[in-house]
Amino acid sequence: MPKAEAAQSKLPFDDIATSFAMDSIINLYNKKILTGTSATTFAPKNPVTRAEFVAILGRTLGLEQAISPISPFSDVAANAWYYGWVQAAVQLGLADGTSATAFAPAKAVTRQEAAVLLVRAFKLSNTTAAQKAAFKDSAQIADWAADSIASVNKLSLMQGDTDDRFRPADPLTRQETAAILDRALQNDNWASALEQTGKQKIQLGWQYGQTASQFEQSVTASKMVNTLSPRWYFADKSGNITDNTNQSLITWAAANKKAIWAMVGNRSDQETTHQLLSSAAARTNLVTNLANAVQKYKLAGLNIDFENVAPQDRSHMTAFITELNAKLDSLNAILSVNVSPDLGTDWTEAFDYKALGAQADFIIMMGYDEHWGGSPKAGSVASLPFVRNAVTTLLKVVPAEKTILALPYYNRDWTLNANGSAAYSEVLTVPAQNELVSEHAMKPLWDSSVSQYTASYKENGAIHRIWLEDGRSLAAKYKAAADNSLAGTAYWYIGGESEDIWASLRNAERFYNLKFAS
Repeated sequence: MPKAEAAQSKLPFDDIATSFAMDSIINLYNKKILTGTSATTFAPKNPVTRAEFVAILGRTLGLEQAISPISPFSDVAANAWYYGWVQAAVQLGLADGTSATAFAPAKAVTRQEAAVLLVRAFKLSNTTAAQKAAFKDSAQIADWAADSIASVNKLSLMQGDTDDRFRPADPLTRQETAAILDRALQNDNWASALEQTGKQKIQLGWQYGQTASQFEQSVTASKMVNTLSPRWYFADKSGNITDNTNQSLITWAAANKKAIWAMVGNRSDQETTHQLLSSAAARTNLVTNLANAVQKYKLAGLNIDFENVAPQDRSHMTAFITELNAKLDSLNAILSVNVSPDLGTDWTEAFDYKALGAQADFIIMMGYDEHWGGSPKAGSVASLPFVRNAVTTLLKVVPAEKTILALPYYNRDWTLNANGSAAYSEVLTVPAQNELVSEHAMKPLWDSSVSQYTASYKENGAIHRIWLEDGRSLAAKYKAAADNSLAGTAYWYIGGESEDIWASLRNAERFYNLKFAS
């Protein structure tokens, strides 16, 4: 066999031998970033489609497919090979639809569209006007793409042709795509960032409504949760505790390298909590009992979840946390305290956020219940503006490295009155929500003002409305934690999620913590 034929026979595809990007195609094929159009062909001169491009970007960034049952796009079939890649890209803000209900997966990606997607994927900063290259066809470049084109041109990711034209509206070919992304991976800083896994932050999951075995299975499936908070201890007015410790969960956690921060609750009983906190003797008794439990079961820490505490017990609450922190410090155990967003109401008046933050190792901001069961107004349980405001307000008095953001695995099915006000609502877990969407053939639409899908249906003459929680909404809230360099995130509650949620959150953890140095 002639040498040329032998060399060609070793190529992964039969049609790339004459491609200018042959080496790049082979390199990215070997990295499992590029695939062919068939087992033997690559079609190097074919335009790259929107579906293909987001899939290639997702593989380049080390993302997973996100198989969410919630999608606004009527032209992206759930059984399409690219469904999970489109969802992953849209959930992270890497790509948008061509309209509210269409993605146009088979449409060719233009060169200017590719520039925008590359800037988002590699988190490139906008190029200043003075640095912008003047192509002969600059007048044909869309305003929304001008800064991105300047940025990718400055880094030599995409450049003009030999006639100094960028050809912004021309389709990008599959071989050009290979050359561009291979060029990106030649950047040592970027390649290094993509190879690093980074130190995982705190990912806390609360146990609720599951047996120990079910909880263990859910935590394992998450491939993410590293800190467990089972609801084991409840305090009475004298500082005694109910002990619901599960030894099998302790054994499993140790074997699987999971920390346990056992939850300590007050059952939202304001009067009992007042009697407990207002008595120095009862507080000391509670501290002693909790410290004994930590020692006896070798717990990594405790999670204090006192709700509906009377405003008059503000100083007593702080005194309790101060005393407990001193005791747990001596045992080398972690103290975390759950708090609701500070909205200036009686519900949170008992929390001296600054004082609690100074004492506890971590403050967990419960970023939900924006609209609660008895709310006269229907709305989101956790809109992104609400969550952002809760975090921003807390960070004024508690350092980011001591702050954990808790996200909801539930929402509410609101039944509306004729005037649009809330008649009543029912709590929905994410799987229950997804079943309801399917059952009523709802068509969710993305509401950017709250960063959630919303959907409505009619039953027994009444209008129902839901602000959905899914991989996209939760990824947006995870970004709020990442943007503020928080210590981690928490999830109320494990078992309330649908299976796809974890892939979305792992993608968020991966992408939002990527640091691409220029």
